[in-house]
Amino acid sequence: MPDIRLEDVHKRYDGIKAADGLDFSVRDGEYVCLLGPTGAGKTTALRIMAGLTEPDSGKVLFDGKDVTSVEPEDRKAVLLSQTYSLFPQMTVAENILFGPNIRNWPEEARVKTLANMLDLVRLTRRSDAYPRELSGGMQQRTALARALASGAKVLLLDEPLRALDARLRISLRHDLRSLAKSLRITTIHVTHDQDEALVMADRIAVVRNGRVLQMDTPKEVFDRPVSPFVANFVGQSNFFQGSVSRVDGSIEVRDEQGRKVFARETAVSPGEKVVVGVKVGNTEIAKEREGYLQGIVERILFEGRNLFIDVMVSGLGRFSSRMPAVKKGEFAVGDKVSIRWTPDKATVFTLKDKSLDDELRVE
Repeated sequence: MPDIRLEDVHKRYDGIKAADGLDFSVRDGEYVCLLGPTGAGKTTALRIMAGLTEPDSGKVLFDGKDVTSVEPEDRKAVLLSQTYSLFPQMTVAENILFGPNIRNWPEEARVKTLANMLDLVRLTRRSDAYPRELSGGMQQRTALARALASGAKVLLLDEPLRALDARLRISLRHDLRSLAKSLRITTIHVTHDQDEALVMADRIAVVRNGRVLQMDTPKEVFDRPVSPFVANFVGQSNFFQGSVSRVDGSIEVRDEQGRKVFARETAVSPGEKVVVGVKVGNTEIAKEREGYLQGIVERILFEGRNLFIDVMVSGLGRFSSRMPAVKKGEFAVGDKVSIRWTPDKATVFTLKDKSLDDELRVE
């Protein structure tokens, strides 16, 4: 299976930058998720890799070979859209064999391919069914089998689970990744769902405004984001703005009202203006313990296994905390609470010329 690389790829549509220096690599057999908000340029990246869209500049390389101008059918890369695009007048078997049939494969090869694909996607008993007779998950698996039956070496998935209900979507996350791994097929999966990316990817590329902001393992992207945007998009975060007042093992940051918080050590200088970001799951609240900040419980949301508590801090705004649902009943709206976190769970960011609001904005 090929390694894939995009080198400084640019693409504009009527002045809008869909790709603004896209530059990243996908290793042989790797499952990579392109994660970002709507309009970030994720689908454009897929279409450029598939050969369906030509970049204005830059290169696409498969195994080191420049394929930027190579026709789609010669790349052995197949793009599977979120709509599946199954032929309604064809059965499952006929949809799967569409590629081999138009390429006039030998009968023996077609029979073997069909049997393998039906077994792979667990649809052997539904081979004579039409798309309208299938569930959303079965349609998705049929489209996947049709794509794989063409002999593709690269699988490009554009929001493949978006149209499914929540329960089926969670189930198919594991099936889709397992299938790609069993075939050792290089897979690039576009999504705006952070949970989907965290569960499925070997590595995540966070995309914004046509650029990759960070590309790393799910754990690194979640625990060590490179910017406030990444910190908030991949797991909601709380933020505190101030100036560095002490650097000694951990960093102390004070705001203009003298409130101070602590974060893990990083390369910043005393007096430098920074933003401290901490995940809501690492933000602790208590009623009878000293903390960095004090506030009033504004809202409590019960979401199954988790409890989300929003605390309003005067002059700073809302801070949120996620905790196990077993703590339900320990807090009530109107309670005065303190907020704190372990310093090594908090990240310090410099903003340069941007405001925090601009940095966090999802276009």
